[in-house]
Amino acid sequence: MNLLKFIESFTDEKFLNSTGDRRKSLGQFGTIGKGLALATVPFGLSALSNKAFANDITPPPSTAIGALQLALTLEYLEKEFYNMALDSGVIPASENGGRDLKVFQQIAQHENDHVDFLIAGLGSANFVPKPTFDFTVGGAFDPFGNYQEFLALAQAFEDTGVRAYKGQAGNLIGSPDLLTAALQIHSVEARHASEVRRLRGLKGWISGNIRGAGMPPETQPVYDGEEVTTQAGFNTASVSNGSAGPTIPAIAGSEAYDEPITTQKAVDIANIFIV
Repeated sequence: MNLLKFIESFTDEKFLNSTGDRRKSLGQFGTIGKGLALATVPFGLSALSNKAFANDITPPPSTAIGALQLALTLEYLEKEFYNMALDSGVIPASENGGRDLKVFQQIAQHENDHVDFLIAGLGSANFVPKPTFDFTVGGAFDPFGNYQEFLALAQAFEDTGVRAYKGQAGNLIGSPDLLTAALQIHSVEARHASEVRRLRGLKGWISGNIRGAGMPPETQPVYDGEEVTTQAGFNTASVSNGSAGPTIPAIAGSEAYDEPITTQKAVDIANIFIV
């Protein structure tokens, strides 16, 4: 099977209207040797500095299989988060004329498909089981009883996920086809992030290192490092139109790019939600 054709099933431009069962194609999919990663968010870090985790995941080796194993663990997290939210009824069916529920039903479908995809790619030899998650973080949060807390956590998950996908690109650089495939999935996650942020009345993208209205201060690590304005050695904040007009705002260069996060940071963040 052509891997890129398979990946394209996750990148439908009409992602809010998609109803097809992508899992049917998984039976044709063989083992792949490269991977990508998602990550979650340090939500409530200040209250958890002394928490001990019996089942912490550890950073996988910087190999293709290691990246894929980390990706599966983190995709498990998002899948369970959205499935539990839908089962809990915390997402009001009437919000924005029903749009909120529709958005999260579609996002949940994508995350379920991503887990199936990664399991199929790893095969039985490299499979990693699903951890046990606690999205309340010991009772500090109530994402399945309070819709605004659910939205805030969803934003933090998605914003971090986009950065984590980009952070894994280096593991795929030697395999152009798989790098292309991973970046296509990255684009789906970016659309998730944009949709969630807009449901919260924010811009569809991260602006500098600002976490946005209604986000607890503990989520600040998600946005640290996003204020970068230099790309490929060029400082976008130094652009000036001279007499023709004002200098391009520094924030514009920052908003145009998502900065990557490392595997270690992704693992540290994920372990907050593993019990």
